[in-house]
Amino acid sequence: MRVYLPSTLRELRDLLDTGTLGSPPLPAYAVTPQLREWYAESDDTEELEYAALSLAARASVRLLDADQEAPRRRVVVVADVEGVEPVPKVDRAAVRVLDEVPLRLVKAVHVDAEDAEDDVAAAADAVVEADLGGEDAAFRVERAEGHELLWYATQEIGPLLELG
Repeated sequence: MRVYLPSTLRELRDLLDTGTLGSPPLPAYAVTPQLREWYAESDDTEELEYAALSLAARASVRLLDADQEAPRRRVVVVADVEGVEPVPKVDRAAVRVLDEVPLRLVKAVHVDAEDAEDDVAAAADAVVEADLGGEDAAFRVERAEGHELLWYATQEIGPLLELG
């Protein structure tokens, strides 16, 4: 199953250094049956994958809130994995990856451009307040979400980390 794993640039560096992404279980998002049902009017796989990617990008903001040392850029790692279980109480697209995610299963990464850093930093500082219903905080999170993530092939991860 294709999954979208929220991450950070620091975790991406660890992926290159250790050959695996984090330790399971790992939170992720995917095109689940519940997500398909929610988007009942759309059978467009790309649209459903974009929805899962967007949810993972928002979860990346939460990781940045927790890791104040990480560069303020959202990261989503795309991988094809086997061991996945749905977590519908979190979100209709939420899944838990039960096994390690080695670099060989990673298909691509999506990362903010440098010009998004200020908006992403503001979003990371506001994400908890936004989750609790703060309108100003929600606006700061939405500003970050207005930046499109850039796509990188796996062989571009090393050069990306050297630049950023």
